[in-house]
This record gives sequence, C-alpha cells and structure tokens, in this order.
Amino acid sequence: MRRAFVATLMVLSLAACGDSSTPSNDHVHKEGAPAADASGRSPSPPGAKVWIVEPKDGATVKNPITVQFGVEGMKLVPAGTDEPDSGHHHLLIDTKIEDYNAPIPADAQHIHYGKAQTEGTIELSPGKHTLQDVFADKNHIPHEPPVQSDVITITVE
Repeated sequence: MRRAFVATLMVLSLAACGDSSTPSNDHVHKEGAPAADASGRSPSPPGAKVWIVEPKDGATVKNPITVQFGVEGMKLVPAGTDEPDSGHHHLLIDTKIEDYNAPIPADAQHIHYGKAQTEGTIELSPGKHTLQDVFADKNHIPHEPPVQSDVITITVE
C-alpha cells in the first residue's frame, strides 16, 4: 500500500514538472502595444518629454492656480487605455516619486489627470511649493525611462 502511494506521488510530481499541453497567454501583449520591461514599466520613445506650461518656475501665484501641461513624443490618452507610447499626466506637489515600479498614489500630493486633461485647477496653502509633471501609463506607472518635467518652484500668496 505504501509503495503504491509513493509511486502515485512520484508520477504526480513528474507530471507537474512537465510541459503543459495548453500554451499560456501570460506573455502575449495586446497587438501593437509595447512589451513592458522586467519591472513591468512601459517603454517610452526616445525624445519624449513633458513640462509644466503654467505656472512658470519662480512664479508668484494666487489661488485658484491653473496648471497647464505640455507633452511631446507621447500620445495623451485616458487612464486604462492600452496603446504604445501613451499615457496621461500626474502632478506631484511638494513630493517626488518614491518607487518608479509602482503606480503613482492618488492623494493630495499626487493629482491624477486620468481623463487625458492638459490642465487643472489646484489650491495650495500660502508659501513656497514644488510642482512636477510625471507622465504614466494606463496603470499610473511611470514609463521606462521616466517621462517627467523638471521640478519647478512657485510661491502662493
């Protein structure tokens, strides 16, 4: 009885190590969509860039503050859209990206423009603040290499 059990266990173990007769589609990407790198990040094309059009670096502003974004070399699409070389804007306020391999959080310091907006209105407390635009993919994950603006500093009256 024990021999039969051990033999069955060995056969099942060997079968588990064998090739599956049904191919897996885990590695298949949507037609035309770029393959993500090992980190899961979507590739960005050479020369892609984003910037903050308004306000300008060093500007003194009053609430409400209109922030305008520019993008070049990437297609602006709503969050969830799976197209090559595409994404949407994220405004970082007084913070930076902590983990480029994770989705950008959605909170008061990480504003998502997931409807493919090119501008938005924010309100900030009086004083100096930093702003940065980070372009991210359908899952809010920054591209590889990152497509992000320079950090600008504004003063709110």
